[in-house]
Amino acid sequence: MNYGFTKLQAYLVAEDLAHDIFEVTKHFPRNEDRSLTDQIRRSSRSVCSNLAEGYAKRRYPRHFISKLTDSLGESYETETWLRFARKCEYIDNDTYNRLHIKSESVTKLVLFMIRNPTKFEDKYVDNKPTRAR
Repeated sequence: MNYGFTKLQAYLVAEDLAHDIFEVTKHFPRNEDRSLTDQIRRSSRSVCSNLAEGYAKRRYPRHFISKLTDSLGESYETETWLRFARKCEYIDNDTYNRLHIKSESVTKLVLFMIRNPTKFEDKYVDNKPTRAR
């Protein structure tokens, strides 16, 4: 099934980044399995899940922006873990730069959504509550 959120540019780039991070972290040291590896995988995936949840709540602007803000926070967290991975020499500068560019792109796209929530409104749903008669 194809859901509307899977067409969002922010979602597509975030999903691609999460997959890249999964592949890169397969080569992290075993002693990082329950710390850095787990954290960076979780935060990168959480960007996607928060975008999906936010998309479902776009009928309610405050809820939509709240979930997008959560997604933005997870994006910043992912960038933080990427920086640690580079500092710990688990990834080289080229890999960091490639992932950083995607991470930065996700951040910019999510910020655009936060600043322009009406562009993502569900135009086919009446935002007014209905009354039972």
